[in-house]
Parts: sequence; structure tokens; C-alpha cells
Amino acid sequence: MKKNRLFWVFLILLAGIIAAIVIGFLCLKPQQEVIQGQVEATEIRISGKVPGRIQAFRFAEGEKVSKGDTLVILDSPEVLAKLTQAEAAENAAQAQNMKAIKGARQEQITGAYELWQKAIAGREIAKKSFDRVQTLFDKGVVAAQKRDEAEANYKASVATEKAAKSQYDMAKNGAEREDKLAAAAMVDRAKGAVQEVRSYLKETVLTSPVDAEVSELYPKVGELVGTGAPIMNLVDLNDSWVVFNVREDQLKELKMGATFKAKVPALDNKEITLKVTFLKDMGSYAAWKSTKVTGQFDAKTFEVRARPVEKVADWRPGMSVLLVRD
Repeated sequence: MKKNRLFWVFLILLAGIIAAIVIGFLCLKPQQEVIQGQVEATEIRISGKVPGRIQAFRFAEGEKVSKGDTLVILDSPEVLAKLTQAEAAENAAQAQNMKAIKGARQEQITGAYELWQKAIAGREIAKKSFDRVQTLFDKGVVAAQKRDEAEANYKASVATEKAAKSQYDMAKNGAEREDKLAAAAMVDRAKGAVQEVRSYLKETVLTSPVDAEVSELYPKVGELVGTGAPIMNLVDLNDSWVVFNVREDQLKELKMGATFKAKVPALDNKEITLKVTFLKDMGSYAAWKSTKVTGQFDAKTFEVRARPVEKVADWRPGMSVLLVRD
């Protein structure tokens, strides 16, 4: 009876020792090292160069857009008014340029020509009169004063003819070369102003620069937005990566160009292969100091970016990615 009791006590002690060993083994067994990262993607903020009122959104949040699709239409009457002003200034400059190229009207040219012909006739008559007086003066019939008066009248008529000829030439040739160049420059300036306003007018219709997904709309239809104000946010799901913040003593095999396996909990713990494409320390707000107590040191944190080797279906920015190490 006593032996049986001792036997059961021994079995109970033995079972307790075995249980303690098993529990101790489980407690002392090294746990898996888990480094958690997050999926990120390129974000594009859509904004306009001109102020205006939101007239319409062509896509809602969550919808897919293709490159070149119209996203937002702005109503900006001020830009339309500026375009009207610029086009009017261009038309005025064109008219001035045409006037400079064409020169004087035909009626003005004809009038200048007739005055020149009149001056020629006057010069011829004055020449004949001078010749007669000169002949009489040579014969001693007229005084020298009469000859001088006839000569002065002749020289005046010659000058009048030259002036009339220059007026006719100016009317026929049109504006000076410098005036024509100035008029052409005014046209170019006016055209530049029109092109500038039209470029602003294009900014009232905003399009998508890439294939993406609409992640957020900021204003509502009818609201006024200023120059450069954010209107819409796009996410390029084709350009995504995973960001890990890793202590330097955990970097191990996370070197530039290295590949490793990771799991995505949101995709039923799907295992994917990632490749390290970026590695940089995250810096510190305090001066770095070495900690010499028991040989320890202050570990710095590095930002590690890794891209999937193959395209991962259905993953999205914000999803967790786990790097599990035994």
C-alpha cells in the first residue's frame, strides 16, 4: 500500500518536472522576428494655374482614369474676358502693320504726283523766264536787279520741285523700314499675349497625366478654387512599393538589390518577393552619442524601400506587409 502511494507520488513529481521542462522550453524558445512595412504608391495632386469655380467633375472617388482623360472643368469668365481683350489688341496691331506695309492710300499718292508735276511746270517756266532776262541783261536792256530776281525765282522753283518729288516718293514707298519693323514687332507681341491667355484657358480643363485611380476630391461642385489649390488626388497603382523602418541591427540581408520574401495579411497572407531599391538612414533630431554601458549602442533606424519583383494583384496603398524571420 505504501509502495503504491510512493509510486504515484513519483509519477506526479515526474509529470510536474516534464511539464516544467516543456513550459520552460516553450518560453525560452526564440520568437520569430517580425518587421512590418506598408504599401505606398505615387500620388499626383491635380491643381490649376488659374482661379475658377468648379463646374463639373468627370470622375468620382475610386474610379479608374486613363492618361488624357478630362478630370475637372473650371468656369473662369475672367480668362475669357482677357482672351477677348488680347484678340482685340492683336487685330489692332495687325491693322497697323498692314497700314505700314501698304503705305499711303492711292489718292494720297496721286495728289503728291500732281503736286510734283505742278512743281516741274513751274520750274520750266521759271527757267525760260530766267533765260530771257539773262539774254536781255547781256544786251544791256534790263538792270542787274531784274536778272537777280529771275535767277532767284528759278532756283526757288527748282527747290520746290525737289520737295514735291520727295513727297511723292515717300507716299509711293510707304512707311520707313524702322516703322515697318516696329509694326511687325507689335503684331508679334500681341500674338504672344493671345497665346498666353489661351494657355491659361486650357488650364480650365484639367486632364490626367497618367493611368491612375481617383483617391480624393477636395472641393465640391460650385466651389471657388484659387491658383495652385489642390482639386483632386490621383494614385498611380502601377508605381507602388513597400516601406520598412528597420533598426540597423535588423538590416542583415536587406542590402541594395537584395531580394526577400514577405507576406501580405490583407491578401490572405499571400507571399510575395520584394527587391530592395532604396536604403537610407532616417536621421535623428538629437546629436548621436555612443552608449558604452555594457557595450551597447544607440541603434539608428533606416528606411528601406522594396518593390515587388512581379506585379501583385489587388494590393493597395496602406496594406501591411510582414517580413518574418525565425
